[in-house]
Amino acid sequence: MPSERIAASVRLNNGLVIREAGPKSFAKAFSSGYLIGEVLHKFALQDDFADFSESRISSAKLNNFSRLEPTLHLLGVQFDQNVAHNIITEKPGAATKLLYQLYIALQRKKKGVQTRVEMSTKVQNMKSEAFRDQRLSKRRQNEIMAKIQAAIIQIPKPTSNRTLKTFDAQKLMKKKKEAEDVANEIKKFEALIKKDLQAKESASKTSLDTAGQTTTDLLNTYSDDDYIKKIQKRLEEDAFAREQREKRRRRLLMDQLIAHEAQEEAYREEQLINRLMRQSQQERRIAVQLMHVRHEKEVLWQNRIFREKQYEERRLKDFQDALDREAALARQAKIDFEEQALRDKEIHEQIAIERAQARYKKHYSICAEILDQILDLSTKVADYRLLTNNLIPYKLMHDWKELFFHGKPIYEQASLRHLPTKLSAEHLVELEKRNLLDNNDYEEYKNMVGEWALPEEMVENLPPSNNCILGHVIHRLIESSLPPQVESTVPELPSFAIKGCLLGKTFSGKTTALKALEKSFPIQVLSIDTLVQEAIQAFHDNESISGAHGLQKAPEEKVLPVRRKSGKENQACTSSPKDVQDEALPEREDKTRLDTDARKAAKAEEVVASDSFSELTVRAQLGAKSEMLLKKGKSISDILLVSIMVNAINQIPMYKGWILDGFPMTLNQAKLLEEALTGYNRNLIELEGKKSQTSTLAVDPTASKEVPLPPSAFDFVMLLDISDNSSLNRMNDIMAEAFSSEAPHEDINQRVAAKHKDTDEDQNLRDQIQHRIVGFLDNWPSLEQWFTEPENILIKINAEVDKQSLFQKVKEMIMTEIIKKENKGSPRGKSVGGKIPLKKSPAESTDVSPVPVVPAPSKPGSEEWVYVNEPIPEEIPSFLVPYWKLIENSYINSIKTVLRELREGQHSILAYLYDIRTGFQQFLKRPDHKQDFVSQWQADFNSLPDDLWDDEETKAELHQRVNDLRDRLWDICDARKEEAEQERLDIINESWLQDSMGIAMNHFFSLMQAELNRFQDTKRFLQDYYRAMECKIPMDDTKRFTRVPLVRLDSRDILESQLRIPLVPRRSISPESALSKPKAKSILKGKIDYTLESVELNFETDEKMVMDTWQQSSLAISHMVAAEIHQRLMEEEKENQPAETKEKLPQAAANKKVKKEPPPPPPPAKKKKEDKKGKGKSPPMAEAAPVVVPAEEAEEVELKNELKLRIKEEHLAALQFEEIATQFRLELIKVKALAFLEELVIKAVDVYRLMDKWLGERYLNEMASVEKLTGVARYHIETSTKIQNELYLDQEDFFINGDIKVFPDPPPPVRPPPVEKEENGTLTIEQLNNLRDQFLDIAPKGIIGNKAFADILLDLVTLNLGTNNFPTSWMNLTQPELQELASLLVTNSESVDWRKFLLVVALPWPIPLEEELLETLQRFKALDAEQLGTVTYEQYKQTGLWFTGDEDIKIPENPLEPLPFNRQEHLIEFFFRLFADCEKVPPQLDYTQMLLYFACHPDSTEGVYRALSVAIGTHVFQPIEMPHPVAAKTSSFTDMSPIEGYPELEDNFMSEERELQEDGEEKEEEIPENANTEMISMQTLLQVFRGGNEVLDANRFASHRKIENIYLENFIKVFQDLGSKNLKPIEVAVLLKHPFIQDLISSYPDYKIPDVKIILQRSEHVQGSDEERSPSRLTEEKK
Repeated sequence: MPSERIAASVRLNNGLVIREAGPKSFAKAFSSGYLIGEVLHKFALQDDFADFSESRISSAKLNNFSRLEPTLHLLGVQFDQNVAHNIITEKPGAATKLLYQLYIALQRKKKGVQTRVEMSTKVQNMKSEAFRDQRLSKRRQNEIMAKIQAAIIQIPKPTSNRTLKTFDAQKLMKKKKEAEDVANEIKKFEALIKKDLQAKESASKTSLDTAGQTTTDLLNTYSDDDYIKKIQKRLEEDAFAREQREKRRRRLLMDQLIAHEAQEEAYREEQLINRLMRQSQQERRIAVQLMHVRHEKEVLWQNRIFREKQYEERRLKDFQDALDREAALARQAKIDFEEQALRDKEIHEQIAIERAQARYKKHYSICAEILDQILDLSTKVADYRLLTNNLIPYKLMHDWKELFFHGKPIYEQASLRHLPTKLSAEHLVELEKRNLLDNNDYEEYKNMVGEWALPEEMVENLPPSNNCILGHVIHRLIESSLPPQVESTVPELPSFAIKGCLLGKTFSGKTTALKALEKSFPIQVLSIDTLVQEAIQAFHDNESISGAHGLQKAPEEKVLPVRRKSGKENQACTSSPKDVQDEALPEREDKTRLDTDARKAAKAEEVVASDSFSELTVRAQLGAKSEMLLKKGKSISDILLVSIMVNAINQIPMYKGWILDGFPMTLNQAKLLEEALTGYNRNLIELEGKKSQTSTLAVDPTASKEVPLPPSAFDFVMLLDISDNSSLNRMNDIMAEAFSSEAPHEDINQRVAAKHKDTDEDQNLRDQIQHRIVGFLDNWPSLEQWFTEPENILIKINAEVDKQSLFQKVKEMIMTEIIKKENKGSPRGKSVGGKIPLKKSPAESTDVSPVPVVPAPSKPGSEEWVYVNEPIPEEIPSFLVPYWKLIENSYINSIKTVLRELREGQHSILAYLYDIRTGFQQFLKRPDHKQDFVSQWQADFNSLPDDLWDDEETKAELHQRVNDLRDRLWDICDARKEEAEQERLDIINESWLQDSMGIAMNHFFSLMQAELNRFQDTKRFLQDYYRAMECKIPMDDTKRFTRVPLVRLDSRDILESQLRIPLVPRRSISPESALSKPKAKSILKGKIDYTLESVELNFETDEKMVMDTWQQSSLAISHMVAAEIHQRLMEEEKENQPAETKEKLPQAAANKKVKKEPPPPPPPAKKKKEDKKGKGKSPPMAEAAPVVVPAEEAEEVELKNELKLRIKEEHLAALQFEEIATQFRLELIKVKALAFLEELVIKAVDVYRLMDKWLGERYLNEMASVEKLTGVARYHIETSTKIQNELYLDQEDFFINGDIKVFPDPPPPVRPPPVEKEENGTLTIEQLNNLRDQFLDIAPKGIIGNKAFADILLDLVTLNLGTNNFPTSWMNLTQPELQELASLLVTNSESVDWRKFLLVVALPWPIPLEEELLETLQRFKALDAEQLGTVTYEQYKQTGLWFTGDEDIKIPENPLEPLPFNRQEHLIEFFFRLFADCEKVPPQLDYTQMLLYFACHPDSTEGVYRALSVAIGTHVFQPIEMPHPVAAKTSSFTDMSPIEGYPELEDNFMSEERELQEDGEEKEEEIPENANTEMISMQTLLQVFRGGNEVLDANRFASHRKIENIYLENFIKVFQDLGSKNLKPIEVAVLLKHPFIQDLISSYPDYKIPDVKIILQRSEHVQGSDEERSPSRLTEEKK
């Protein structure tokens, strides 16, 4: 049957089919060895089939085939490692061959052809090999199972199947019993065989002995030994053969006997069984059926066991697959996790890059702005250096620096003169700049620094800077005007052991460290996330206020003392139940609280709900609101979070400390938490501190200047510093640890579900960590500033360490903070934060008035002075406080305005002075007409005739003309000087300086007026205050304020009634009056300048006006103080008139105190008041007469009088202090005004003097230039030469312009054309052209007969007179010498090529190398686009030859000397005329034919190869075996090189020959393999060997045609010999190997350059020796 279906036809004896396999899947089905083991198992040959595996993995296949190997060897089947490898790899035919051998072996076993001995030996071998293989298989199986157990997860073992074990044990016992039976039978059989063999051996020995005796007897009868030996040998062989046959026969008989005995034994056993059973036929049938049923049961049981094993294997396989799948999923999850970690890092890096880019952009913009400002400052300084002549005022530079340091632009962005209604950004910036500079100027003015620094003479008289009495008055009035402060109801928090918070990024180790600290310290860790969850859980649990918590209700209602922000936050997180209820209810979340009436009108359901809600604890109420916000998708507000945190803090016992975990997270949370824990708002405290210092003109030294900031709510704030990458790595490590810590014995489905849950949480964590890190980075700078500014409580710890080290660091820091707090301690009875001390109200301060027992020795305003704080009416502060603010604002604004005008006036002054300087310079440089006169004089001077130049009268006339020109130019200079002086005088007489000084004086007068106004307003302010303290009615002062007169700048008439401010007319002094007045004081230094005297006199007038104004203002202040003191005295007199005598004593004491003050006497004061238009007059005081008091109230009256006296002293002291300060300010203003005016005048005078200096220097320079011009003119007059270059007189400069000539130069001489000279017998270009023309007329084709050529040369030499056809050396040539010359040029027996003759006699020219010829040919071919083989003259010049004209020709310096003749350039032109076809128009040049002429060489063979290279277009290599022709073959005179006569070419050509000789030996190596592979045609060969064109010459050259025909026939024969069909081109290498071609190349003379110079040299030598020869010698020579 076919081998592909062997397995399908293998059937068991019980009729079961193992498998069915098709031809395609046959090798694959048997590759695992499982089916082969199943076949052997069905035949009961493979007992360990249960250990076989149906899997297709390599370990299972190895196990199967290792168990099959001993069984197959037992059956005699060939099986080794190669066969197993072929079956496993599914090699075609391997499984089929094995199955076929197995089929044969099984059939043989089934027939039972084996003998009993073979079976026994096989059984023993099988038994031993089975045991050995079993041990090996068990060892391998154990090793494999150990590997599997190490790789898989241990699972609980299934319950043991005792039925299977029992069956296996029975089966094993049965096998052992069968093996023992077989062994016993074998032993019995061996004993029988041994007995038979012993009997047969004894019989054979006896027969052999008798046979041996007979043979010996027979042999002895014969005498021939050899024959006997042969017979003996044959007999021995026959005996040995018989013995072997006997053994074989006995062995066969024994085998048959054994088989017969076995059959007999089986038959006997069968008969014995039948006999013993004594059964009938029916019984035997039933027994057979029972045996069959039993066998079927066994088969079914075995099949069931086999199926159970398969199920168990399937379960184990499924479990293993599940484990593998789980491991694969775990690996994939790990890969996904790592990829996700990388993506997170990339996202974080991207965010970090964006943040870095944002920071970079911010820093870049800041730096760019700073650089722009630096550039603006630099350009501004440069501009003002030009304006101020490198002397920038200090004030300007100081202002620019202030603008630069404050980041304001230096240049003006917009004008502020006319502000629009809607201000732009530029206008706002300008306003900020102006305010900044105004404030700086005011501070300088107030503190008297900078420009307002005190002079040395005023430093000693400096008054106190502050009026303490006035400051006290203002401070008291402001406090009285403020509303009474309510005592703070902020609850005091208990003093905890330690308070702090731990901050840091996500995964920085905060929670881990705090959990460890909680075990070591008595602290409570508070986490906001946990507290929020607990609050929400408390709300769900309906946590209410029970009886047990009743005691804690009151403190719980004070959970959160967070104050509401002023008018912005309507929700207050207090702990009262109603408030929390209002915040928790949805209807009231964004509304203000309802009042009591609205709550009473609410519905009954709401009342019930509010009652039930109020019963909840505070934590539950806060949890309710938190849950409500979270359900809406909103975040919990900072106020609510702080409320939850403070509620938790209040529940902590006092002896324990607390630490917040990661809270606060933002600056707002920190502010709210501090306000909740301490009760103070830091921003409000700072605002209150600023408001307490409202007054700037007077400060109360006794009042607290600064409000102390409260301590922080924390004892420490600890930051666990960690990098972003470390945070991400820790997150990944935690997630990886959580992923790998899953229980291995957990159910797969449960693990998948848990994994999905953890994955969601991990994904949320991954999504949030980036936002958390970014949020922390955004909020931390502000938090760091908050925790470090008032008191540095921040501690930074590097958290990039392990857990133990981090915990140790945190523990050490907390121990340090606890020790610090214990050492510091806190006073008992006070809260940690402390409280702001409440100020007393004005009513409390006036309850007890001071009662002095003894008059205080201290002066008013000193530190020991006790101020009078008598009560004042309530309406007085409300009036005086705004009045004082108005005084301050008016004073400050006035000062700022004046200082601003002075500052801006500086810029205008500098700009004006710069303008007049530059304008005067431009005026001095205005054009004049002096150059016109100079040009006219020069033209007249040069136009003088040549014959008059030496005439003395003419020279005198010319000198007179020069004098007239000089006088005229001097007149122009004088006129320009007068105009410049008048311009300077006009500038000086302008009213700018007077106007500027007047404006400046008005500004300083305005400062005096501001000081005067402040003094008058302060006097009235103090008067009203102290009169109110004395319970008097304020005086109605109807007098007008004192006005400082200003300077009138215009001349318009204005009525005095229309003026609010008095004006003083300006008295300017004219120059005429200045000359008549005596000079009192001079500020002008150096030489006296009468034009500037008016400036000085005007300055003295202005100085006097400033002094007068200052004296007037000072006197006005003194008069006002005197009037105030006088008024006080008058009032006291009126009060003391009705007083009783018993009161005189205290009044006298009071008068004595008044006398101690230094007031001026009253009469002078009255006069001064009259001078000041009634100033200082006071209306009569309408006061009540003094009441008579009884005696018992005398003491009280005395106290009142003493109080009045103190009030008076304090009032007058404050007034006198103001007087001194104002007088000092006025004097300082006066000094600065005079300095300002003096500086302004000095600047103007410097400019005026500089203008005068420029004017004088320019006049002198112009006069000097005229003198220079005159000197040059007189020199040319005396030397009688014309002035060719233009004389240029440019204002103050004179020079001779060499670029301009007034008349042209004479033309230069014409250089003669170059002429070629004869040298060494070389023909000139002209001679070559003449010869070419003559030869062209005679023989246009270029071939002339030998004799005719010699005759032509003889005629030209003989008739050379006047023709110049040959040089001088050729004239001595004789006819034999000319014939010899012609013979050198003969191409064959009779013809000469005259073109080659002209080419040879044209030497020297650069002889080209072969490479240069080929390059030139390629250039011609590239230019010849149509491939015609010809070019025109233009193309010829464009291409060029291998040489060019001489480039290094030296031009002679003498213009009359001709240029050197460029022979090479003319040779190039001559070669075109020589080789071109002139019959065509335009002439055409066959460049290939021309280059063939230039291929000539002193060596004829080399010349031929050069010609072949030119004709083919590539280099042709000479064959190696080709002998070089020797020069000795030619005549003796040709041995000399043709270029010996040309030394300039000899070196080049000889070096080439040496190179050729040196390289001759190396040619074998240098010739490439593919050399001479080019194809050559018949036409090209005829062109090289003159076979193409010469035939067309004159008919008279018949012999020449015959030679050409011979070449043509020879070439045809050569081509035919070389195998060319139809004369097709052949390779050059093949052609050169032909003998004819080799002979032709070695003997062809046309490409050899003949040496004609030797003939000329021999002729010259003969001519030179003619004179020395005898006549007889001459006759002999003639013969």
